[in-house]
Amino acid sequence: MTESLLETVLVPIASEDDAEATCRALLREIGDERPAVHVVHVIEKAGGAPDKAGVEQREERAERIFEIAEATLADEPVTVETDVVYGTDVADAIIRRAGEIDATAIAFTPRGASRWTKLLTGDVALNLVTRADRPVMVLPVEGDVDSNHDARNDDT
Repeated sequence: MTESLLETVLVPIASEDDAEATCRALLREIGDERPAVHVVHVIEKAGGAPDKAGVEQREERAERIFEIAEATLADEPVTVETDVVYGTDVADAIIRRAGEIDATAIAFTPRGASRWTKLLTGDVALNLVTRADRPVMVLPVEGDVDSNHDARNDDT
């Protein structure tokens, strides 16, 4: 029996806006599949430097993100699990979690950022695609790509 690429999908979500857009994009791709969807939000630790925001505040944001993802997927034939992941490198944290749950794929929608920003902060999407040890699905964003990318200027 062949294992489906969409049997167990890890879906990293960066923000509230990203939660709905990414979950809708995933639903367009799954067809008749009934995957286990593991939604994760990475809380990036500064690695010794002061964090951008308090951990509690960032965990509360993760809960809002999960609520949106769960609501978007609620009427679909998928099982949903959520998890907060901590790490100093977002892509590494996502890849590590995918291994822990034995994900068959990592699926995300790319978020817009200027080339300068990507150079300074690292390009999480590029790192996922080039460093992951399992298939990575870059999901298309519905509608006008340029306007979506401008409005969704997050890490992945």
